[in-house]
Amino acid sequence: MLPEPSFPAKPGDFVGRAREIDEFQTALRQSLITNRMQSFAVLGNWGIGKSSLLFKLADCCSQLQPPMLPVHLSVSQDFGDYLRFSESLCDRLADALSASDSLTARLRTEARSWKFRQVKAGPITVERDSPRRFLTSGSALLRHTLTEAWQQFIRPAQLAGAVFFLDDLQNLSLISGDTALTIRDQFQALAVDGMNFSVCFSAKADYFSGIHSFAEPAVRFYNKIILAPFTFEETSEYTRAVFDCQANVQIIAHWLHDKTFGHPYFLAFISRELLARGSGSPAHHWREISAKLEREKFESDLAQLSEKDIALLRALAAREEHELSPTPFVKQFQYEYFRRLTDRGLLIRSGRGRYRLYHPLFREFLRQA
Repeated sequence: MLPEPSFPAKPGDFVGRAREIDEFQTALRQSLITNRMQSFAVLGNWGIGKSSLLFKLADCCSQLQPPMLPVHLSVSQDFGDYLRFSESLCDRLADALSASDSLTARLRTEARSWKFRQVKAGPITVERDSPRRFLTSGSALLRHTLTEAWQQFIRPAQLAGAVFFLDDLQNLSLISGDTALTIRDQFQALAVDGMNFSVCFSAKADYFSGIHSFAEPAVRFYNKIILAPFTFEETSEYTRAVFDCQANVQIIAHWLHDKTFGHPYFLAFISRELLARGSGSPAHHWREISAKLEREKFESDLAQLSEKDIALLRALAAREEHELSPTPFVKQFQYEYFRRLTDRGLLIRSGRGRYRLYHPLFREFLRQA
């Protein structure tokens, strides 16, 4: 396996997260009995492997018998509103149907033409084959399209249903309020009407932090998978997959875990550089790899920041404690600086009024700079 730190792992190369995958597969099997697939929220900080896990879970849907149709959408900040989001989701559904091996050749052909039966003009959607049905909201468009897809394609193909994998849902910010609640209301209504559609989205670790009660519908509806760094066992599994021909693979695993603390991005980055340098102990190559990591990752982290943002990061790195309260810094740095750096993924809010730098290697870079 060749590590690719800048891309999600391919499902065939995926390692680790056995407990999370088993939880999702159990829900898939139960849905064949209940005809209702649970929805999931995959939460975690930057580089922890959320996108990779979504692709792996989508592959699990395809392996089910009868299969669930996986529909993948990367949520962009360009969507702006629920209507554009719904249009994009409908397009990806049509693409998934037309590419599915579960559909006959005739149904795949019909799915391809079905995608283009709609004329979109601003906020209005007119369907050529229906008596001028105007769908002027995202909710109306999505409900109409999913109902039509269920009746014309999913049931005739004997698919168990469909799971919509929405990557980076935090990028969709609705004026009306909570995005997760809007999606929950829509998909719960579809399930009540006997259509087995569900959602599995990824988002930042603090995605639900603005909701005061965990009994709120937007929180309760989703099974939450919270991703932590790899355990040593998972790091060892990853190391064996990458360095399978090397006799000192266990030594490399220990060294990698000590350096990366099991963080998947840094595991992939450093493993790729070790492979490129061939023989020799990992420690022998570390100075060169560390310099490249600083150039390609850490310096780019700082490139878009103000001088005062950088000063705060260095002030935090200089302290002996790894987790810090903003209180000692507020005379010089307002709380806004902490919020902005958290939004950029450079700080992690580890608890109420507690923050830490997103990785010890970044902390070490700031202390040396």
